[in-house]
Amino acid sequence: AGVVSAQGPAPIDWTAGDAEALKHFQALVQIDSTDPPTTPPGVEKPVVDYLRTVLEGAGIPTETIALEGHRPNLVARLKGNGKKKPLLLMAHTDTVNIDPKKWSLPPSSATRKAGHIHGRGTVDDKDNVAATLMTLLLLKRQNLPLDRDVVALFEAGEEGAVKYGIAHMTESERFPKIDAEYCLAEGGSFNREKGKVTFASIQTLEKIPRAITLTARGTAGHGSVPLRSNAVVKLSGAVSTVAKWKPPISFNETTAAYFKRLATIAPPEQANRYRAILSTDPKVQDAADEYFLDNEPRHASTIRTSISPTMIQAGYRTNVIPSEVSATLDVRMMPDQDPAAFLEMVKKVVNDPNVEVSWGQRDVRPSGTSKLNTEVFAAIEANVKKHYNVITLPTMSTGATDMAYLRAKGVQCYGVGPAIDVEDGPLGFGAHSDQERINESELFKFVRYYHDVVVDVVRAR
Repeated sequence: AGVVSAQGPAPIDWTAGDAEALKHFQALVQIDSTDPPTTPPGVEKPVVDYLRTVLEGAGIPTETIALEGHRPNLVARLKGNGKKKPLLLMAHTDTVNIDPKKWSLPPSSATRKAGHIHGRGTVDDKDNVAATLMTLLLLKRQNLPLDRDVVALFEAGEEGAVKYGIAHMTESERFPKIDAEYCLAEGGSFNREKGKVTFASIQTLEKIPRAITLTARGTAGHGSVPLRSNAVVKLSGAVSTVAKWKPPISFNETTAAYFKRLATIAPPEQANRYRAILSTDPKVQDAADEYFLDNEPRHASTIRTSISPTMIQAGYRTNVIPSEVSATLDVRMMPDQDPAAFLEMVKKVVNDPNVEVSWGQRDVRPSGTSKLNTEVFAAIEANVKKHYNVITLPTMSTGATDMAYLRAKGVQCYGVGPAIDVEDGPLGFGAHSDQERINESELFKFVRYYHDVVVDVVRAR
């Protein structure tokens, strides 16, 4: 079961395909899979039940793998001839939680309104779930001969509970079920402004989250008697010093290509800065860096290991000077950064014997990389041109995705996604926002593009 025969591919009726994609997408969004659940135990099982029914009804075998019964992962496989290693398609079935009072339409309604589909998960990540589902169904119907197995992982726990999902699936006894040469997952998108798509963003790399704890110690005392050894003052100085520090700039294959390509489509003044940041002249580079820090902070984070002070724990009464206080720094490390060497750099920046600098508690994701000179990236670029006629920008995410676990296993991973209106963010629509929606026509376009990328990578030649 699940083997695609060697008969010629059946043509696709995309009008019918769009209608089918809409049916499945609305059904998926209408299933509440928020984490934490609105109705316990909730979460991913109802989505997995729906997907299993559809896939097995089409003759595609599935396997359910769960650390806990209500938080399952679903694996589906279409067999190829084994000439090449598999292609993995990954999408997560959980969503972040909701505050119903902030929604103008019911968050699990999948309501169609003014060219959009509204609901939690519409752009994170049930768009990729639907695209993966439709691609499997179409490949099965097309009877397309495959050089690779096509494996789908509909994963649990992406929104902060990876022990149920990707961490569970990449453990040694389960990883062979999803092992692949390449993977497509969330993490990319198309930039759409004023109704026009301007570029594709394909995630090929991501920074590694770490935490640093600053702990200051001093003499405890009564608040009515100021002390120069006040730990709060010591900590405040250390936090300020670290926040003002600019860690060294570095580039990798992805970020260098990103700025080079971005410069070709940006207005002249911006283009000059994107070229300047790559300059070997420190003064030229620093001027661009200063602009980024003030006006384009995401770009400033893209070129270095970044530090953001996020939490301070200090004191318990107004009139008591505490003897020990601490601060937490959110660190996003460049993938090739040496953690031990970076910690030593921070210690030298703080330069205070009364302030301890140490790694803080945090789930540390593994590191890995994806290359740009691969069969999959070439297929992505070709189909970006075919379907959208725009440039492809390889990107390094400043945030974290589950692809990190796969890259650490040697899987080349690429983050994809539909076109997102830049105007939606300020309006309160987006992933993890108060409301969420997707442009209906862009959903259909994404499904077609996604399908064609997969076909180009897996079809027998």
